[in-house]
Amino acid sequence: MKPHAKFLISAADPHHFPPAGPPEFAFLGRSNVGKSSLINSLLQQKLAHVSSTPGKTQTINFIGIYAKPNQQQPELMLVDLPGYGYAKISREIAAGWARFIEPYLQQRETLQLAIVLIDANVPVQESDKQLIHFLQSAGRDFLVVATKSDKLSGNKLHQCLATLARQHEIDNILPYSARTSAGRDELWREIRKRA
Repeated sequence: MKPHAKFLISAADPHHFPPAGPPEFAFLGRSNVGKSSLINSLLQQKLAHVSSTPGKTQTINFIGIYAKPNQQQPELMLVDLPGYGYAKISREIAAGWARFIEPYLQQRETLQLAIVLIDANVPVQESDKQLIHFLQSAGRDFLVVATKSDKLSGNKLHQCLATLARQHEIDNILPYSARTSAGRDELWREIRKRA
């Protein structure tokens, strides 16, 4: 069933975050990992901006999910965070992100789950490891999702996920394909379980 979703606000500063309310689920990952495509696949509509240029998302974007179309308050929020690890983004912008992304991840009371996206087709990246360690040290609940998993078939995908899980020192990784929607029901289950 297609969720009722509405784009609420873009924030480039903690003062612009919406008031704390429903549980929030943040999507993080390196630039070009397929974050916006995955969010649009989850919502079954185009609310997150997809760009072929890495590093396009430069604000924290809040999307409300509603039980009914005319409901005033969202029951939960999906939060699209800027990608990291893209060299062409200026140092000032990257420094600015630390100013509002880290406070969000460390201090936001309503953040229920950080959904860390990694590309199933790429070897382990140091920046992904650093993010996972950051979330662990901040005491944040997180789930690792492997995007673009449709590019690997059966056995190869299982081997790849097992290798990534071992190298990231985590128990399991949820495979997802924005192209085929494989993994969508499982990811919604994880979100609803915590909401």
